[in-house]
Amino acid sequence: MLKRLVILFPLIVVVSACTPRVELAMPSEPITINLNVKIDHQIRVKVDQQLDDIFNDESGLF
Repeated sequence: MLKRLVILFPLIVVVSACTPRVELAMPSEPITINLNVKIDHQIRVKVDQQLDDIFNDESGLF
């Protein structure tokens, strides 16, 4: 009986140590998304309007 326990105990320890463990936990801090975005569409619209004024049909360039 003692021989079986001596053989069985290390086997149980090894098998229990190898079982995978999955843990789901909520983060302690909220998720922060930092967006460093440069918006320059307004500048392009102004330049496009100025170019339209320069190259319109009444300017006589073309």
